[in-house]
Amino acid sequence: MNVQNLAIWGSPPAFKEKLHVGRPNIGDRRYLLEQINDILDRRWFSNNGEHVQDLERRLAERADVKHCVATCNATIALEIVARALELEGEVIVPSFTFISTPHSLQWLQITPVFCDIDPSTHNLDPQHVEKLITPSTTGIVGVHVWGRPCAINDLESIASRHGLKLLFDAAHAFGCSHKGRMIGGFGDAEIFSFHATKFFNTFEGGAVATNNDGLAATIKLMRNHGFAGHDNVVCVGTNGKMTEICAAMGLSSLKCLDEFIDANRHNYHLYKKELSALNGVSLISYDPAERNNYQYIVLEIDEKATGISRDDLMEVLIRENVLARRYFYPGCHRMEPYHTSFALTKASLLATERLTGRILTLPTGGVVKDNDIAIICQILRTAVNNGAEITERLRETMSS
Repeated sequence: MNVQNLAIWGSPPAFKEKLHVGRPNIGDRRYLLEQINDILDRRWFSNNGEHVQDLERRLAERADVKHCVATCNATIALEIVARALELEGEVIVPSFTFISTPHSLQWLQITPVFCDIDPSTHNLDPQHVEKLITPSTTGIVGVHVWGRPCAINDLESIASRHGLKLLFDAAHAFGCSHKGRMIGGFGDAEIFSFHATKFFNTFEGGAVATNNDGLAATIKLMRNHGFAGHDNVVCVGTNGKMTEICAAMGLSSLKCLDEFIDANRHNYHLYKKELSALNGVSLISYDPAERNNYQYIVLEIDEKATGISRDDLMEVLIRENVLARRYFYPGCHRMEPYHTSFALTKASLLATERLTGRILTLPTGGVVKDNDIAIICQILRTAVNNGAEITERLRETMSS
């Protein structure tokens, strides 16, 4: 590809239709439609129907846990678990996460205390976690970013020594493992997201995985307004139920789960091959000894080496109809209300802030084909190899 063929010089975009990060996977369409017809015939659309119960059993088997409680989404699941565990005061969370992680705590008037990350893993730095513990700290929420597990053993040790609750936001990590054990059974509970952008989705949904019988029972009560049978409310609750239609989508997705992972794995290795020699562009690695879902194609861009910024690379891709994304930019501690409201968020998180300026995610999943990846990587190579010229051209077009 010649640099003059890029869309920033007026050429047609490389892709006629937009390629998105997180384009939804669709499982067994025929099976899904059969289940939807069954739901319509039964006229049981919500309130712990047969499809939800079936999905919960299958999810628990997949995650190798005793309980998997389906919810309407992962944010509500986080809120329910935080209340069920009686968290209060301060809870330590990474800033490098989706905003729903701290929002779910703040919604319950719990103060999220933002922690820095280990730049090699993009997950919580256990040493910084320990430094942030105060008499007001009641818990830790680790996030398995990109599906790569946190330093689970270190965090479990810290939580045990200080008498803290330990949760894991496993929104990225369904189908992944840590030291041979499936994600889902660590800490007091782990929360999955089944949002449409996840490789396994239920249209919209989430689930709480735990081996704690009492906690699971409380969560089931809380997701249904605190009802324990008809007309018997025993605790504060909310409407966190998953619908039967969403559960049916989950069941159809489970039938194709291994195919989804195979497609992600194939795409990951093709991206890795195509970008291996591109100076200043590093594709994150997944541990081949563990089970991974390969859900994210994540690049770290070293501007000094590439000669072009991450944001300019993203702009080049967007103009070619490749909707690449920055992730977790600029860090939750730099978003509202946290940036201006809480003194605890004022400290600079150096590793987090550096990483948010480097991350770029690319399209993957079953809708992305080998030729698409080849073209995307060709665009990246052209942009990096002509960084100064492209940067100047972008400035011209943006100012005109």
